[in-house]
Amino acid sequence: MTDRRFQHLWSYQKAKKVTRREKFLLAVLVIAGIASILRMGEWWFRSEHVGNVALFLVLSLVFWYGMTRLVIIWVNYLKIGNPKKIEAPQNLKVAIFTTSSLGEPLSMFEKTLEACSKITYPHTTYLLDDTQDPEFRKVAEKYGAVWLELVGLPGAKAGKINAALSKTTEDFVLVLDPDHIPFPNFLDEVLGFFNDPEVGYVQVSQGYYNQYRSFTALAAAEQTYTFYGPTQMGMHGYNCAVVIGANCTFRRKALESAGGHGVGLAEDLVTAIRIHAQGWKSIYHPVIVARGLVPEDFGSFCKQQLKWARGVHEVLFDEVPKLFKKLSFWQKLSYLTIGTYYLEGFTTLIYLLIPFLYFWTGILPAQMSFLEFVTHGFPIVFFSTSIYLYVQRWLCDPKTERGIHWRGMIMKFACWPVFFLGFVLSLLNKKIPYIPTAKQAVIGGVSPFAKPLLVQLVIFLLTLGTVMYQRIWVLSEVELLSTAEITYGMLFFALIPFFMAVCSMYAVWESGRLEVASPWEQVNLNQIKHGKKEVNHP
Repeated sequence: MTDRRFQHLWSYQKAKKVTRREKFLLAVLVIAGIASILRMGEWWFRSEHVGNVALFLVLSLVFWYGMTRLVIIWVNYLKIGNPKKIEAPQNLKVAIFTTSSLGEPLSMFEKTLEACSKITYPHTTYLLDDTQDPEFRKVAEKYGAVWLELVGLPGAKAGKINAALSKTTEDFVLVLDPDHIPFPNFLDEVLGFFNDPEVGYVQVSQGYYNQYRSFTALAAAEQTYTFYGPTQMGMHGYNCAVVIGANCTFRRKALESAGGHGVGLAEDLVTAIRIHAQGWKSIYHPVIVARGLVPEDFGSFCKQQLKWARGVHEVLFDEVPKLFKKLSFWQKLSYLTIGTYYLEGFTTLIYLLIPFLYFWTGILPAQMSFLEFVTHGFPIVFFSTSIYLYVQRWLCDPKTERGIHWRGMIMKFACWPVFFLGFVLSLLNKKIPYIPTAKQAVIGGVSPFAKPLLVQLVIFLLTLGTVMYQRIWVLSEVELLSTAEITYGMLFFALIPFFMAVCSMYAVWESGRLEVASPWEQVNLNQIKHGKKEVNHP
């Protein structure tokens, strides 16, 4: 590990307290940001801006979908909160569930189970195993865990959790992904919140320890920082913090009232919405008391995103309509917003097509001045960036997590074909298997997920060559002057995704040159700092 930013990862981290002054300044930024969007709206919908009516409607839907999501995120931040820790009561009956699947490295489980054995609050750890490998049982017993063989159950991870619930009696269950290494004080941080009998689950932040391994790994981590920090803290304020798949502690009664752990590609989101629908409260406690893995190679990252895209749409189409009436207003809005996140694959495709539609057919969805668009759009960019950077004061680990997160933006763009595919599969109701995310880099040839990006690059270069040829050799001086602004404006809009695609191809190239490693083997559990001294952030 060479980057000094990552040398403190095994210290206890928590988000700073939220003060009234900070929330007031945040409200000022949000009001200014919303005003800039309203100003854009007044300009956007002027009648003289309508080009092709049908395409203008499509463009408007796509553009204002994005603006609406932005406003919802900002308003969510206004309820940002950091619950005060409550001391864990004694003598609670607590279980830790971690699951194993065929092909996952045994040495990873050895590290995780050893870490579970060092958790200070009395508990029982269960390894829910379907590998049919006797070595997994030996490792479980070595560290005092109970080995449960659960082979061939439907529902993948969730199926094993539900089967284990029927075989155990503990009142509280921590679901821990096997690639996450818990700190000894994990349960001490969460169990006190269950003093409130209405609390159904307590979710803590999610941190990582292998993001230094590659461009893809750091990008994957960057995409999560704000969501697992300020966004979830705001959702906590509205009682709609969601389960994020790992590091969530449930009240058994809450799980049972929801019919058990949700089954599906987005089983965490299914579980959260069902528990909320039953009237339980959720707590988001922004502390890092475990660290896990992110995908290290481009292909593994895209497979994870496809699974999530298909799974989230599953929730949108199946769960939200059934439970809509049982949710609070903000819970409804939150689950709709999360459920439509991966529509960005469709919206990105529309944005990509518009410049090429003009260059190849001359059709314009809107008759807007490029300079006027920039003038009205710049304040939105300014305030959205300002708000994004401002709320980073409430990240759990700002030393590592602060920044523009440009790698995360690049990889988000790189996944637009994946998001779009997930959306199409949802519309067609096509299922894809639940496959655990790779715990080590998968080395091979060029990922098939990179092919749409290569096509995009080729189309841009061909179009650029054609446009330059026409402007140098074909068009008259009058035509050059009359089309200059729209042509160069469209080239600018096409150049941005071209640049993003080029950067994405670096991640593809790098993925083929990674060395396979087992990052958990470098973790010294005795160096985890989890005492009463908390890391205070400025």
